[in-house]
Amino acid sequence: MDSASARLVVILGPTASGKSELAIRLARELNGEVLACDSTQVYRHFDIGTGKVPPSERCGVPHHLIDLVEPHEVFTAGDYAARATTALADVTARRKLPIMTAGTGLYLRALLEGLSDAPARSEELRERLRRRARAKGPLYLHALLARIDPESARRIAPRDTQKIIRAIEMRVLAGKAVGEIHRAGRRPLEGYAIAKIGLNPPRAALYQRIHARVERMIASGWLDEVRRLIAQGVPPDSKPFQFIGYPELKQTAEGRMPLEAAAESIRQATRNYAKRQLTWFRKESGVQWLAGFGDEPAAAAEAVRLVRAAP
Repeated sequence: MDSASARLVVILGPTASGKSELAIRLARELNGEVLACDSTQVYRHFDIGTGKVPPSERCGVPHHLIDLVEPHEVFTAGDYAARATTALADVTARRKLPIMTAGTGLYLRALLEGLSDAPARSEELRERLRRRARAKGPLYLHALLARIDPESARRIAPRDTQKIIRAIEMRVLAGKAVGEIHRAGRRPLEGYAIAKIGLNPPRAALYQRIHARVERMIASGWLDEVRRLIAQGVPPDSKPFQFIGYPELKQTAEGRMPLEAAAESIRQATRNYAKRQLTWFRKESGVQWLAGFGDEPAAAAEAVRLVRAAP
């Protein structure tokens, strides 16, 4: 397949809408392979709570862009775009159809639209900022950011130290506010004809699926996974421990929250996340929306038809 005429299918939608099931169905029917576009699934060892499809359920379809880094490593949207571009080239070079399951809108935007030329990370500056935060308290860095880049400070939560440090770093090294850097010229993905399929099942049915999914994840050993991660010494402040469900189950593992209270908190957080995903994806251009779940026969058949009919 010539890279100039390569095709890319993107399946987007909220959590629990059946993106993975639909991607596997399309891959089996259309000689494809699956590429994950998910900011949680890039981390190794955090498996159940991030919704990774177990190898036994992939029906022999290769999956890419999963388990890329260790929990303590920093991984950005720019890192994802670079890795995804390489994976796309590999899949298309083998004359396979790349089928992307997109749950993280920022990662998808970074790949398709490109990111501005942000400055590289400076570990020296980062360590100085961490020392100041330890000496002056967790809110000090946010107050500093508010002085030098108010727009970013309004966007970033006061205790999201990782994002705050990156915003300060970009402001200091580039001499520009983060928003100004991001609005600068971007390099979009080229050489692909992109077909976007969106899953938008009824809200009440989606919430039922979310609740059932949380129960299934807990029943399949999510709490044991958290206990194992703690026992293995994964740093408690590592990014994956901030993902939905992991803080709650960490408290349960430590005897500080009953399991049912943790489950209810996870259900609520997941519903809120699904709302945010839909809000983001509705702004995505060129999406052909399906009013159903990806594992429903009618929606799956329509998705196959749309992909076959795409240029």
